Amino acid sequence: MIEAEKAHETTLTVTRMCRLLGVDRRRFYEWRARKSAGPSPRQRRAAELTEQIRRFHAASDATYGAPRIHADLQDAGVVVSRKTVAKLMRADGITGISPRTWHPPTTVRGDDPFPVPDLVERRFDQGERDLAWFSDITYLHTGEGWAYLCVVRDGHTRRVLGRTVAGSLHTDLVEDALRQAVSLRGHLPRKVVFHADRGTQYTSAQLADAATELGVLRSMGRTGVCWDNAAAESFWSVFKNEYYNRHVFATIDTARRAAYVWIDGWYNARRRHSGIGYISPLEYERRQLALAA
Repeated sequence: MIEAEKAHETTLTVTRMCRLLGVDRRRFYEWRARKSAGPSPRQRRAAELTEQIRRFHAASDATYGAPRIHADLQDAGVVVSRKTVAKLMRADGITGISPRTWHPPTTVRGDDPFPVPDLVERRFDQGERDLAWFSDITYLHTGEGWAYLCVVRDGHTRRVLGRTVAGSLHTDLVEDALRQAVSLRGHLPRKVVFHADRGTQYTSAQLADAATELGVLRSMGRTGVCWDNAAAESFWSVFKNEYYNRHVFATIDTARRAAYVWIDGWYNARRRHSGIGYISPLEYERRQLALAA
């Protein structure tokens, strides 16, 4: 207000205005000097950081929150605290995508003449890769009707090893994804546990024969207890909230190609995962191999 009244200083002095408004005259002059001098070094630093945050946020397809943005900044050589990143994001209205509660609707229990035990018992990350793989199926709505996506994912590295999209819920969907995973990993020195729910595709004789042929051990959680396969459900939460729910797919083929691009090009290769130190699954596996060598 005092600054706005400068034009009237001939009739109303700054001293009088400060007294009437209860403002310290010295501090008013200090403030005016700072204002005329331009942004302070701290303000310039905040503006530079905010611009970098905007770029990393855009590169994540507007999905990253403060923890992952902070990891991006660290990799770029920027020294800043996570709290500062969160503060600047709030001030600029930049938000990530928070996971929503996931309620799995796809499980249809199938008869299993040879009951399969739960070999995982919710120990999803068992400390090494290729000890436990997790699989599940989800629905994808398209302009041509429903499509179905099946993935096989490593419980330790979080990498998606096999992924298949088809227009039907036949067991071939699961078998194809499992064969992809085995082919990708090559010869395994020990049998890997292949864990899923008790859906008809997983309890089928076809999949039992395929598991025997491929040398994997089947494992299943309890019917209707999604937490027994939470490693797979958590992936659907990320996929649905960060990608699928934000797009429309005209055809099944479009949904197939989009899912593969997101999984291979983003989730496996670039998306930072909190469970493995905010690096991507592929980078995590590369570091593991380097340490082993």
